[in-house]
Amino acid sequence: MPEATSPYRPGTPCWAELTVTDQRAALDFYRDLFGWQGEPGPPETHGYAVCTLRGRAVAGIMTATAPEGLPVPPTVWTTYLATADLDAAAEAVPAKGGRLMFGPMDVMTIGRMAIAADPTGAVFGLWQARDFFGAQIVNEPRSVVWNELNTEDPAAASTFYPALGLETAPMEEAPGYFALTADGRTVGGMQGLDRLPPGTPSHWLTYFSVDDTDSTVDALIRAGGSVLKPPFDMRDFRMAVVADPQGAPFALVNTSGPELPAA
Repeated sequence: MPEATSPYRPGTPCWAELTVTDQRAALDFYRDLFGWQGEPGPPETHGYAVCTLRGRAVAGIMTATAPEGLPVPPTVWTTYLATADLDAAAEAVPAKGGRLMFGPMDVMTIGRMAIAADPTGAVFGLWQARDFFGAQIVNEPRSVVWNELNTEDPAAASTFYPALGLETAPMEEAPGYFALTADGRTVGGMQGLDRLPPGTPSHWLTYFSVDDTDSTVDALIRAGGSVLKPPFDMRDFRMAVVADPQGAPFALVNTSGPELPAA
């Protein structure tokens, strides 16, 4: 059982967060699909819900809000990258051609966060752990197993992310696909947009592990979700790209990741 017990190394995806207009509906949907437990949090957290599996944190779900005069954030899953120094990481974002969108800010005593976009427009979060380091269960069914950057300019992304602890390297077994590594360990993937529908913007995609891709897709459809790319075979696994009933895209794949290394 891949359970994390200590902070993630810089650059590693450490948390997945869903922003939606109807938090209650999202909590019910992911409870039925993945068996997560979660309830809206107290007012001091703006109702933020930490979803759990076997009593351990797996992902967050929050209601989309925005200050007056600003647009409400889109319905989307956001990948957070771990950092040991949020202020330094936030300074590196514009210095390397990205854009700081929100933060840095303290989140009570649990950590510090910021939201940024890389030079190609892909949005991601940054997280510096204090009392809370991120997902406590990953790489097993019903949890996050992979994070993928889909970008219009892989070369630009390869130049940007090393400042945040992520290096890129071609994957010989998958032409046109790149491994994202943190401290020498593969923690995600990257590809261009040429394999995606025309007009798709640069984005990070969250993959959730499941026991059976096809049956999970069927359950998602019955619950009001939609299929963006039907189940298909990919080397040793079967995957699909879907969206929840409120439109947040994510991927399903019937594989589990490796055990977590010591921090």
